Amino acid sequence: MSRFWLPVILRFALIAFVALLAYVFYGLVAGLVVGVLGLGVLTSLHLFYLKRVADWVHQTDHPETPLELPAAYGAWSTVFAEMRRARRREVRQRDQVAEELNRFIQATSALPDGIVILDRGGLIEWCNPSAEKHLGLKLDRDRGFLVLNLVRAPSFTEYLMRADFREPLTITDPVAQTALSVQLLPYQETRRMVVSRDITSFVRVETMRRDFIANISHELRTPLTVVGGYLEQLIDQPDLDASRRAGIERVMLDQTQRMQRLIEDLLTLSRLEASLSPGRDEEFAGDALVNAIGDEARALSDGQHSIDIRTEPIMLTGAMDELRSAFANLVSNAVRHTPPGGHVHVRFGRCTDGVEFTVSDDGPGIAAEHVPRLTERFYRVDKSRSRETGGTGLGLAIVKHALARHDGRLEIESEVGRGSTFRAILPARRIA
Repeated sequence: MSRFWLPVILRFALIAFVALLAYVFYGLVAGLVVGVLGLGVLTSLHLFYLKRVADWVHQTDHPETPLELPAAYGAWSTVFAEMRRARRREVRQRDQVAEELNRFIQATSALPDGIVILDRGGLIEWCNPSAEKHLGLKLDRDRGFLVLNLVRAPSFTEYLMRADFREPLTITDPVAQTALSVQLLPYQETRRMVVSRDITSFVRVETMRRDFIANISHELRTPLTVVGGYLEQLIDQPDLDASRRAGIERVMLDQTQRMQRLIEDLLTLSRLEASLSPGRDEEFAGDALVNAIGDEARALSDGQHSIDIRTEPIMLTGAMDELRSAFANLVSNAVRHTPPGGHVHVRFGRCTDGVEFTVSDDGPGIAAEHVPRLTERFYRVDKSRSRETGGTGLGLAIVKHALARHDGRLEIESEVGRGSTFRAILPARRIA
């Protein structure tokens, strides 16, 4: 017999026994009265316990102060014990669910992708911080509002109305120069999830790739056209006089050398971009390197400029060929872009940050809006003039990457009509 039924049977047996004694000693009426009173007391006790159980079950408004079940006897003690155990299991399960939900929220809050949960009507139920940043939302303020009223991009509205979510939508902001990839993912039949991703960097890389292909095609087309045209002329006119033929050959050689310089610069830039650290570290005399670059600059100038070189004896550690390429590009740029009769000053020595290589000229200078983009591939302030001087448009990009591989940086100061100053700064740990 179970623990539940034994106390019940004992209580009814006790009431029946007392009623029987009253009947024996005091008659039938007394026995009936005692029996009724006993059943009434037992019924009242059950009703009292039922009331406490009802209060306990429905007590949900203030779970922080739960109603305690009273001590009970007999069957009710078993019922109350089972209810207490059930409540403890419920509390443990609720705490586990709350903990898992909290971990989920923390995990999604750390995601770089934005997540917005929408109900069947398109109302915002929840969003993470990335979505707030991407879409201009605020969870505390916008919960329960229609997402179409908050994300006002016309393309987003059309995307929702079209209900074709197989491909993501790209939303661009020309003012902030940002791009977002947004896609809706239906789930649970009636709900939808908006996933947003900042693809600004990808768009910029793709733009740079297209520009690079267009620029390299343009840079190679011109010399190839010149060489091809002169070759056709030489083939069609085999009896061309020697002086004319020599002039054509010189132009063809210049254009071929221009293409060779472009390919070499492309290979150099590709090698520099392939790794964040120098190819090899070696010790070398920085002052000797700068003086050798100065001699090359004087040969390039052919006496048309005043070139002043001043150095300090400093031993450097790093990839000498990479730093030579960076320093030589800065000096050759100054010579090429400074009109004849101008001055170029080259300084190499210690500074507060380590070592500084400075090239200054009194050329035409550069407008402020061009300075931030000078290290981009093929970016030219004056395209026609740059091609006349033989530049490839890759020199400063090579300088930037070569210095970055040595933990250095490039600083540019320029003023239109007053010349430019380029500083290549290396950290003190590059001093041997």
